[in-house]
Amino acid sequence: MAFEEATGSERAAVLVDVCICTFQRLSLTETLNSLLAQTLPADQFRVIVADNDHDPSARTRVETTLRGRVDFRYLHAPARNISVARNACLDAATADYVAWIDDDEVADPEWLERLISALRAGPWDAVFGPVRAVYPSDAPAWAMAADLHSARAVETRQGVDTGYTSNALVRRAAIGARRFDPELGRSGGEDTDFFTALHAAGARFAAAPEAVVREAVGRDRLRLNWLLRRAFRSGQTHARRYLQPSGRRVVQALIALTKSGACGGLVAVNVARPSHWRRAMVRGALHLGVFARLAGVREGRLY
Repeated sequence: MAFEEATGSERAAVLVDVCICTFQRLSLTETLNSLLAQTLPADQFRVIVADNDHDPSARTRVETTLRGRVDFRYLHAPARNISVARNACLDAATADYVAWIDDDEVADPEWLERLISALRAGPWDAVFGPVRAVYPSDAPAWAMAADLHSARAVETRQGVDTGYTSNALVRRAAIGARRFDPELGRSGGEDTDFFTALHAAGARFAAAPEAVVREAVGRDRLRLNWLLRRAFRSGQTHARRYLQPSGRRVVQALIALTKSGACGGLVAVNVARPSHWRRAMVRGALHLGVFARLAGVREGRLY
């Protein structure tokens, strides 16, 4: 597919390419302005925006905000498939590091510097910073207490084994020719799938807890139904690692069903604690998504 592009002022090779995929979001302006406020000097990073809309609707917004202030590339990737937009960013990225941020997030001023410091602190190929939810003042008390909209890298005894594109820094050399799966570009979970495969190929991951981005939570996402659907889809994506024909698939399906049932028990015992039972229900939906995918239910479209 050919991509229409506009290029900002050309400069010497930069250290970081900051990639943003966008689709009809006015919040992109705030995201871009937060990049312009970075403590990392502007000549050390470039901004790459891939517009996934049928029309190049974000082009003027990107050019007006960034031209003359930082090097940038605008790419028109009109497929309404987030994987296509992400792959357009990777095809255009040439810096040593590739950073990812969503078009509805705002980065703290030290974001890029802290990501780079975390990556250089160990033998890491990628690091993932936290996404802190910003709730409207009239958000339900249970939503703010449960804080199910925030995200952070999950660390186990084996370390971090997957990640997300909402706050990440990756060595470009570790990515190579790997790309996001277009089959997941409308269902979601393409980033989890990408990083899970990258880790399985030998890449080493870590958390970058000081590199913070913030995301305003829309009122349409404060409904329990939205959280359950998102968790179920995430579980389906997680299950892809067990889809190879082996006994492991059956075992993992039974484990997921058991965990989902246990979460149902937690819902019952926490019925008087609104944030607790909702958190347990959402966790149960994730495990149910794993079971459903292993039982043959395909991912549904979210985009």
